[in-house]
Amino acid sequence: MPSEYIDQLRRSVSIVKHPRRIISLVPSQTELLYDLGLDSEVAGITKFCIHPDTWFKTKTRIGGTKKLDLGKIRSINPDLIIGNKEENEQLQIEQLMIEFPLWMSDIKNLNNALVMIRAVGEITGTSQKATNLVTNIQYAFEQLTSNRASAQKQTAVYLIWNDPMMAAGSDTFIHDMMKVCGLQNVLTSDERYPIVDREILKELKPEFILLSSEPFPFKKSHAEQIAELSPHSKIVFVDGEMFSWYGSRLMKSASYFEKLISQFRSTF
Repeated sequence: MPSEYIDQLRRSVSIVKHPRRIISLVPSQTELLYDLGLDSEVAGITKFCIHPDTWFKTKTRIGGTKKLDLGKIRSINPDLIIGNKEENEQLQIEQLMIEFPLWMSDIKNLNNALVMIRAVGEITGTSQKATNLVTNIQYAFEQLTSNRASAQKQTAVYLIWNDPMMAAGSDTFIHDMMKVCGLQNVLTSDERYPIVDREILKELKPEFILLSSEPFPFKKSHAEQIAELSPHSKIVFVDGEMFSWYGSRLMKSASYFEKLISQFRSTF
């Protein structure tokens, strides 16, 4: 018999106990399903679900996060789809909600991510593994926060796109990870990913400009151009997965941030 679960959009979703045909529409949540040991249960992933590599090579791909192949999804006939408010396209999600059990996440900070991990564990019958994962992530981030407790916050802009230049705003998971690293995001508007034109970047004068590895792969040539616009800023290349993947990759993020914080401290 199906059970009722509340997703992070506050929707009630009827899901069979221990679903056997799961589709993940989000890379970070695909990796989480792998780390929860759900190999045979996961039947479909997106073309951007690159971790783990074995799944990327062998699992059925059902399109991209913003352009799903609804025909392939229907052919799988999933008993559970797991998506995300920001990463998936609303109209397609609404269509899938009519046809299949679809549990949605909405992640803006670390706590939201931990709630999601516990919830996914509950609905997939892997609660103990999810609880252990959450406990380990919490401990790692508590240690990180304790180590930088007395450090003064340094100002930063986190760029995710080049043309036009776009940055992470204050209403994003990336913003929360910046805070964890002891950085003050100088973009305080509610717009999630505002366009930052050249004049704005000059005016902001952040101590650091972080160039993410995804979704736009910034290179040395981009860093040189941006340095000309903001010569007082230190340009730092960062691993976008560590800042924006909110599933089990968080286990690796804390140690990555620890090294990054040391780099920030040694710069000034």
